[in-house]
Amino acid sequence: MRSLLLACVAGCFAVSLAHAQTDVLIEVELERKQGDQPVRMRAILSKPERATDTALLFFRGVPGYALINSVQDKKRNLGWMGRGKVQSLLMQAGIAFVIVDCPTDQWGESPKPPATNCLHQYRFSRQHADDVRRLIAHLKEKHGLSRQFLLGHSMGTVSSRSLAIHLGKDEVAGIIHSATINFPNPNRGNILQLYGDFSGIFPRKAAGMPMLHLHNENDACPGTPYAPVRAYAQDNLVTVRGGIPEGEPCGVGHLHSHQGREDVAIAAVITWIKTGKVEPVVGE
Repeated sequence: MRSLLLACVAGCFAVSLAHAQTDVLIEVELERKQGDQPVRMRAILSKPERATDTALLFFRGVPGYALINSVQDKKRNLGWMGRGKVQSLLMQAGIAFVIVDCPTDQWGESPKPPATNCLHQYRFSRQHADDVRRLIAHLKEKHGLSRQFLLGHSMGTVSSRSLAIHLGKDEVAGIIHSATINFPNPNRGNILQLYGDFSGIFPRKAAGMPMLHLHNENDACPGTPYAPVRAYAQDNLVTVRGGIPEGEPCGVGHLHSHQGREDVAIAAVITWIKTGKVEPVVGE
């Protein structure tokens, strides 16, 4: 009986002593089917050692979907949020961290780029907002996370901007956009066709939603230049300076993903979540 109980506990969650957190697999059944199978939305929740009411929901970069089946899928979906002391800083601040997957009917063919599903047509739909609402409700009801912030990085900013428009500020406490996509990337095809063009509606249609923009001033990814974000973000921009410009310019490293500046970048996000204060410049 004891060994059966331990096996169940191990299958339901994993404990990370390094960051004093508990990782929990979240699964929400949605009100539709794919063939004869119910569609599910999965996430991995990392809970601080001490109880908290605040969570940061993370929408990852390319390919966008995380293909989550267990908590063991966490590491390969963290991106820059898994480097440096990011996880420790969040846990110390009493902020739960949630990796959000696309619903199972939006899963692509591979966890590697290029993305083959969960693209603009879904991400900008009301269905996407409704799916996220169900996840938000689950986190509130089952885990007491009543104060939730969303953070989209790179491709994940398609979701964060869409949700900033389709969700109300009574539903989420605020939204963070990191390395926002604004232009086509010639190395990955026309990303505006795949990921959408928000130039005519954002941030105008998101007026009233508390938002923060996080961007390296020397982001070298062709699809995520700094200048247009600086123009529309105005006083709600954290400019990241310096870093390590190594790796693929649009990948999980380089300045695009705050490489070498992860800790100061997440510290600025935590400050905003806690106090509403914007750190104009972090890094060098």
